[in-house]
Amino acid sequence: MILQNDLLLRALKGEELSRPPVWMMRQAGRYLPDYIKLRNQYDFFTRVQTPELACAITLQPVDQVGVDAAIIFSDILVIPQAMGMTVTMEEGKGPLLPEVIKNQADVDALHTDNAAARLDYVMNALSLTKKELNGRVPLIGFAGAPWTLLCYMVEGKGSKTFDKAKQFCLTQPELAHQLLQKITDITIDYLIAQVAAGADTVQVFDSWSGMLSPADFKRFAQPYLMQISDAVSKHAPVILFPKGSWYAMQDISNSSASGIGIDWTVTPQLARELTDNNITIQGNFDPSHLLAPIPQIKKEVKEMIDAFGTTRYIANLGHGIMPNIPVDHAKAFVDAVKEYAK
Repeated sequence: MILQNDLLLRALKGEELSRPPVWMMRQAGRYLPDYIKLRNQYDFFTRVQTPELACAITLQPVDQVGVDAAIIFSDILVIPQAMGMTVTMEEGKGPLLPEVIKNQADVDALHTDNAAARLDYVMNALSLTKKELNGRVPLIGFAGAPWTLLCYMVEGKGSKTFDKAKQFCLTQPELAHQLLQKITDITIDYLIAQVAAGADTVQVFDSWSGMLSPADFKRFAQPYLMQISDAVSKHAPVILFPKGSWYAMQDISNSSASGIGIDWTVTPQLARELTDNNITIQGNFDPSHLLAPIPQIKKEVKEMIDAFGTTRYIANLGHGIMPNIPVDHAKAFVDAVKEYAK
């Protein structure tokens, strides 16, 4: 199928563009009234595991906000679920994993054979969404990074510090690397299956990598991100998003990844300097600035694109869109990118 809008894929190839593509992390979700209607009808994992619902949610921002790419509605914690862990999601409270990983027996008990096959509902959602998109925009698949998944699997829930996860890695490093490798192997299979099911590109979310020092990032996060990128990039372009880990930008820019996501604490100038224009940069609008008046949003978006340039750049937020963002403000962000002209 020929894509009518292939800006995202062209940006990842480094082609010269007159404006960057635009999409928003967490664009399929909680700020959209139509999503809230579905949320009130079905619990979280029913929405994720029902291909028709996941497809409908994925299409909402394409239809209503006008983004240049769809990202499949799913969750990073489907991998621990596929490995046999219980994961629950309470609205407003976030994820809970009641039985955490503590020792060798817990790591050994994780299901690794055919774990990716147990996620066939994601592939079905991708195939259905690909069909429904009918070539309008590219479709993005995704997974959580091994370090970030370890954080949840050891901590059992979100945390401001992830002390237990760090203690686990520092006191049982061999076991930590065993767990990280198991997650990595499944994630590679999972992302390759997503591409086969219709994903045009994939993103790996390392939401908690910024908790690590540069040295610990090189031990517990980077090797596994690189393994995933090396394996999956043979099938489709890979975007890595190690949030908060600006110190890793140089290494990632020299990897097999096609794109790197950055948050709003990194200036466009520093990002270009650290990556030497070797990789497409994605980001980095502060999501809270979507609460500013619309003329202010449009002005800041123009300034952001002026600073990054239109080539090797994907306009996006520096993290997920927040639930309290008015839809017309999200649309103003997207429109400002589409209207960009120097």
